[in-house]
Amino acid sequence: MRIMNKSDLPSLKRSVDQGTEEQRKSVQTIIARVKHEGDEAVRAFTEQFDGVTLEDMKVTKEEFEQAYQSVDGEFVSILEEAAANIRSFHEKQKTSSWFDTNSDGTMLGQKITPIEAAGVYVPGGTAAYPSSVFMNVIPAQVAGVEKIAMVTPPGKDGRVPDGVLLAAHILGVDHVYKVGGAQAVAALAYGTETIPAVDKITGPGNVFVALAKREVFGDVDIDMIAGPSEIAVLADETAKAEEIAADLLSQAEHDARSSSVLVTTSPGLAEDVKEAVLQQVEKLPRKEIAGKSVEDYGMIVLCRDHEEAVAAVNEIAPEHLEVMTAAPFDDLGKIKHAGAIFLGPYSSEPVGDYFAGPNHVLPTNGTARFSSPLNVDDFVKKSSIISYSEQALKTHADKIARFARLEGLEGHARAVEIRKERWT
Repeated sequence: MRIMNKSDLPSLKRSVDQGTEEQRKSVQTIIARVKHEGDEAVRAFTEQFDGVTLEDMKVTKEEFEQAYQSVDGEFVSILEEAAANIRSFHEKQKTSSWFDTNSDGTMLGQKITPIEAAGVYVPGGTAAYPSSVFMNVIPAQVAGVEKIAMVTPPGKDGRVPDGVLLAAHILGVDHVYKVGGAQAVAALAYGTETIPAVDKITGPGNVFVALAKREVFGDVDIDMIAGPSEIAVLADETAKAEEIAADLLSQAEHDARSSSVLVTTSPGLAEDVKEAVLQQVEKLPRKEIAGKSVEDYGMIVLCRDHEEAVAAVNEIAPEHLEVMTAAPFDDLGKIKHAGAIFLGPYSSEPVGDYFAGPNHVLPTNGTARFSSPLNVDDFVKKSSIISYSEQALKTHADKIARFARLEGLEGHARAVEIRKERWT
């Protein structure tokens, strides 16, 4: 973990999908086959890439029940409480249609309509992610999406992890399919005999999932092309080095390309955190991943003053930002770019990942400069409503026609002027 001055801070931009030309062509082939061959192609690719021969792609009622029975009651209660917290937070994001009537009889407005069908990709691989189920499904449900299909890679035993199925069961999602990779994205985008086509696909995945989402975008909407996880901690001498180190490693263990950054004005804290990270990483079950992340993308930025430290944080525009200073709320207004902001020593990043309520699907790779966490608005459409009265058109027809002719669009002008015949 390097210690550097702000002037030496390198770009933390990392290739989001890391796709080679060979990988892109492979994904394009997969999508084309699924699009034209449906279930047959999905089964073939699942056998090829996951080593699993699927008879039924859809998770059965018996599999749901088996998952529920295999998990202890305390964990069920924890998941239910987390889901309730997440739902409560997202309920506050809901917006309503509105209409405004003017004295001349004109009515203008905006109509909010949920998308009809959403597809959720829940990653598999080295870990199971019930939290991904909650964070992708709940905002869609709150928005009013009626049809939600979930895909997730099967394990070597052909089953979906119990925790993932339990999370789906808690939310009432029963359309779950044991399919992952680019073939799952293609199935959601275009539909097969078993998997329904959707209007939007959300959820993270590996490079092939990212490439597939990029390929199908336009035929369906997607949430984002998620990059490796990242965390920045803005801290002063009042923060505890051991806590900062633990929080940095909470993201480093995700991926060898995850980024963990401390920004501080305290040289003593910088040295203590560096030492604590090196000690704590050795105790992690995923120490090889976390160690590689810390070595390649872990850094400590030592700043001259607090103003420079805040500027460094805004330059990084991190996915997760922890503010561990003596007066964290004083800094809140100064933070311009961050996906989620955690204030104070008791707001450790995993609090947001699992339990507090805000969504953990966040902009990465500097995109917090212009984008937001996954939210209810991502699952609705907004239609503009225009109802002009006769009086309003009489008043404004000539101005509208002239505006159209200024743009060289005679047909637009005549479309308004033809209605003047009603008044003669």
